[in-house]
Amino acid sequence: MSSLLVFPGQGAQQPGMLHRLPTSVLAEACLRQASEVLGEDALALDSPQALASTRAVQLCLLIAGVANARVLLESGPGADYVAGLSIGAYPAAVVAGALDFGDALRLVSLRGELMQQAYPQGYGMTAIIGLELATVEALLARVHSPDNPVYLANINADSQVVIAGSDAAMRQVAELARGCGVGVTKRLAVSVPSHCPLLEQPAKALAEAFSRVTLQPPRLGYLSGSRARPLRTPEQLRDDLAFNMCRVVDWRGTVQSAYERGVRLQIELPPGAVLTALARRVFEQGTVIACDGARLDTLQALLREEGNRQP
Repeated sequence: MSSLLVFPGQGAQQPGMLHRLPTSVLAEACLRQASEVLGEDALALDSPQALASTRAVQLCLLIAGVANARVLLESGPGADYVAGLSIGAYPAAVVAGALDFGDALRLVSLRGELMQQAYPQGYGMTAIIGLELATVEALLARVHSPDNPVYLANINADSQVVIAGSDAAMRQVAELARGCGVGVTKRLAVSVPSHCPLLEQPAKALAEAFSRVTLQPPRLGYLSGSRARPLRTPEQLRDDLAFNMCRVVDWRGTVQSAYERGVRLQIELPPGAVLTALARRVFEQGTVIACDGARLDTLQALLREEGNRQP
């Protein structure tokens, strides 16, 4: 059997998240390297004021993901697969050994800036819970226009999707969803319309920066959150990381793909437990757990136990 580490996306951020990293030489080294590469105090990125910036949010999620994963894997057994939702793909790629942490910091800093500059206000993302995908797609078709754009962005689980677009268009779709009688909508803490064609130009600019960065074949199985399958070559990962901001996230398919490949232990790296909740319906057998609220030795014991299981 196999294990999977998953890394959350934007919206999971919490004020003070970097100040709550484990007391560890490895975590301190991550913070120190981040400060050196970025030319600023990394611990200043997680204040409530700083987290109003897309760049700060994405950097915090990268640093927290890498630091916590390195502590988790320091003295225990390794994991078999990694996967990340949106920005979570970057710490996943670092932990898999495909992307250097310093390069990831520079790329994520640019990624956040490009996304924020493209749509500084008036756009975002909204979750719709309780409606089937086909129903949401029909509502999007009724509302979307070039002047009032709104798109499918995330397929998170059965009856849970996320849309992205202009505030006005999302409000219209949300009203229609609630009118269906079972739909619940929630505006997410994301200030840009991710995972849709509105971000194609920023993605192309990021791809240009990626062309100057060396990637390695991943040492762990890297599951793409967009394609819901393993990617094995540096070229595949380069494309996946650069363009995931403008591609639909198929997280439901990603988790299902992991389960079908024998994964029976999913551990969600901080912050939060959103991906843990999403995976429970897929994992009919096995264990789904978040690092937040769990003891480090318990998590390491679970990894060790799963690694010792016979297929």
